[in-house]
Amino acid sequence: MRTACVKRTTKETDVSVSLSLDGGPVSISTGIGFFDHMLTAFAVHGGFGLQAAVKGDLQVDGHHTVEDTGIVLGKAFGEALGDKSNIARFGSFYVPMDESLAFAAVDVSGRPFLRFQAAFSQERCGEYDLCLTEEFFRALAVNAGITLHLRLEYGANGHHEAEALYKAAAHAMRLAVFEKKGLLSTKGVL
Repeated sequence: MRTACVKRTTKETDVSVSLSLDGGPVSISTGIGFFDHMLTAFAVHGGFGLQAAVKGDLQVDGHHTVEDTGIVLGKAFGEALGDKSNIARFGSFYVPMDESLAFAAVDVSGRPFLRFQAAFSQERCGEYDLCLTEEFFRALAVNAGITLHLRLEYGANGHHEAEALYKAAAHAMRLAVFEKKGLLSTKGVL
């Protein structure tokens, strides 16, 4: 089964994530409405079953909640992928979102890395600081053991810009974790 349940509790957050790479129910509750919307879009567009229950120190700000959710979701991806055999390994995707265009490329390689290029048109969407988008994807990439490149080509609306990035990442991940025979590596191991 390509599933995982991961929980992490700190003095700042309590995060519980259930992930199925092959689909299933989607239920997100982080206390940050816009972030819930982005994670729901990520799950739906990736074809992932995702349940996330997050309680964070939102009286401080959203940073710990968003970053720790990325950490736990990344660990869940790593666990669900196991030895990373029988996957396509690579995926890339463009997503147009009205006036915005975003690109994502992923290598499920065991080598964590994030390259993030985005200049958002706004600072916030609701209670979500758009700069936290990079923090989320860094935590996800490092803890999943993936190489992830995200680029906002252009845009004029922060909501559309962030949503295009989340959806592009979801589609790229969907393509990369697609089941196929064997291990896609000349070394014979990832």
